[in-house]
Amino acid sequence: MLYKVFLVEDEIITREGIRDNVDWKSVGFEFCGEAPDGEVALPLIETTQPDVVITDIKMPFMDGLQLCKVVREHMPWIKIIVLSGHDEFEYAQASIKLGVTEYLLKPISAGDLQAALRRLAETLDQERKERESLKQLRESVEENLGLLREKFLLRLVMGGVSSADAIEQSQKFGLDLVAQYYCTILIKVILRESDQPFDYREYQQVERLTASLAGNNPSILLAKKDLEELVLLIKGDSPEQQQEDADFIVKLIKREIEDKTTCRLEIGIGSSQQRLSDIHYSFAEALAKVSAGNNSHQTEELPAELLKLDQLVVENYVKFGNANDFDAFFSNHLLPIGEVIQRSYMVKHYIFIDLALTLAQFVSNLGGDVDQVIPEVHNIEDFIADVNSIEQMKAKLKKVFTKVLDFRSSHVNRERTSLLRQAKTYIDEHFSDPNLQMSQVAEMVSLSASHFSSVFSQEMGVTFRDYVGKVRINKAKELLRTTNLKCSEVAYRSGYNDPHYFSYVFKKKTGRSPKDFRQEADIVKN
Repeated sequence: MLYKVFLVEDEIITREGIRDNVDWKSVGFEFCGEAPDGEVALPLIETTQPDVVITDIKMPFMDGLQLCKVVREHMPWIKIIVLSGHDEFEYAQASIKLGVTEYLLKPISAGDLQAALRRLAETLDQERKERESLKQLRESVEENLGLLREKFLLRLVMGGVSSADAIEQSQKFGLDLVAQYYCTILIKVILRESDQPFDYREYQQVERLTASLAGNNPSILLAKKDLEELVLLIKGDSPEQQQEDADFIVKLIKREIEDKTTCRLEIGIGSSQQRLSDIHYSFAEALAKVSAGNNSHQTEELPAELLKLDQLVVENYVKFGNANDFDAFFSNHLLPIGEVIQRSYMVKHYIFIDLALTLAQFVSNLGGDVDQVIPEVHNIEDFIADVNSIEQMKAKLKKVFTKVLDFRSSHVNRERTSLLRQAKTYIDEHFSDPNLQMSQVAEMVSLSASHFSSVFSQEMGVTFRDYVGKVRINKAKELLRTTNLKCSEVAYRSGYNDPHYFSYVFKKKTGRSPKDFRQEADIVKN
């Protein structure tokens, strides 16, 4: 692996000498960029993300010390080599205080710089090894913590932990066990075809899918009992709500697993228990149902609107709708699930997660920052905490959808502004070509000629032809007033291949012939 180095030096001969005479690869580096001063260098450094910056001390606009300070504050991992003259001792002291890695005196040879880079490469190698070791250690700790958490949950559901110990240990694992009621679900994974060979990857896929559906919900805790069995511990506020939530998540998991894997599930749901110390009763019931082949969840399906929003409808609204349409959109597509959402927190959680992901994907596809446009999607729990009625649900969603629609509009405006800027630049550079066609400019901005014509006229207030004509006439005025070119040459340089037609158009637009226009300027001068 080659490390990246960026060079900042205002003297072009010195800069090119260093760039071209150092054998970068032989010391483990690749040259990734250069700049004549710190001000130009900063955005390039942020883009290229070098491992090492070599900078001169004295430079215009932003000198080396200022650059070092900014790099140290915002990109402290970057190593810095400072190049300085013999009479710049005070600069040397200041650079050392800023944590500069190497300080080299000018004039510097390629050998001196390569030696410094070799030292830095060794330091970078060592730091990389330390980071990798730390990462492995952290992953090992997290993995062990995950295993201990699972063991704790299994002991809890099997009756091996007292209530007091359960609360104390749960805090160590970052688990929130406090709830009014508890129930357990046991999921047994079975290959759909009995003669199907064992496939560990399929069991892993089942575990991943189950975790993705249950893991984001704070009311559900997941533990792996063994290769073929998973346990869910569900918290709730009432036995009725809890049983409804359990039924919902079971059907959601069952449909997902059977759609995306070659496995089928046998599932047992235990009864609700009010005490932590009684959770093992719920688990025993779930285990008995699975052992007896008595699925608490049969093959009936939840209504489709409870499992997943129609993402296409939501996508079409944010693509083509406007804020004034929200009431109708809500009534037609979101209101029908409102009653169900009020009855079940879990259903509400999954519906809002689904909706948030759809909106976040739309914003992201347009190049937006989801955190800035709709930060609510990253904290669904807080967002839905006080959604207890249809009116509250509508008000919350209207606020989020309005943000997305406003972002879409601003994105379109930015796109149009950029498009018009490109088109105007192209026209300014090619107006002297008498064969300039609108289709050329449209192709340059990747639009059809008809669409470009519509957008251009709408945004500029004039047609493409009139705009080009105005640019040409203005150029002709400039040439007539500032040069002694013949009128025929002015015509050619302004984009007209026929001087007579040029004179006709010029007089029509200005009220004077090209000759009279020039003579008026001479009279004013005299």
